[in-house]
Amino acid sequence: MSPDTVMPQGCTNFKLRKLMRRVAQHYDAEMAKTGLKTTQYSLLSHVLRLGPLRPGELARVMAMDASTLTRNLKPLVDAGWITVGAGADARSRTVAITDAGREKRQEAQRHWKVAQQGINQLLGAKRVLALHALIDDTLELLSNAAGDDHE
Repeated sequence: MSPDTVMPQGCTNFKLRKLMRRVAQHYDAEMAKTGLKTTQYSLLSHVLRLGPLRPGELARVMAMDASTLTRNLKPLVDAGWITVGAGADARSRTVAITDAGREKRQEAQRHWKVAQQGINQLLGAKRVLALHALIDDTLELLSNAAGDDHE
């Protein structure tokens, strides 16, 4: 059989989810030292980079539904790292990072870098670069197939 006729075996979804769980465990172990989950670090980073912004826009950029965003923002708001306040009109809201949130994000960024360097070391830089390229290409293809707007 030539390489062109070999068909993939197994479930792509299962394999990706298994890989994601392993990678997430690696990052979560390092991020736990800051008291944050990786999703919380990601939220702080997005709001720092893009904010202040409407919750709907944040959810769109992060490819997350509104109820998931609300649930993930709550502990950050409760900790005083994020504020959700009045927007441009009476019906809109705005998400913004606080000074304490900036400090927490900066602390967490140091740990995220340790986690990333660990992945680079475990897998090798060449494999990580190839993985990133494959992920980016795949996301592009899937977004195009679904007619999504993407970043």
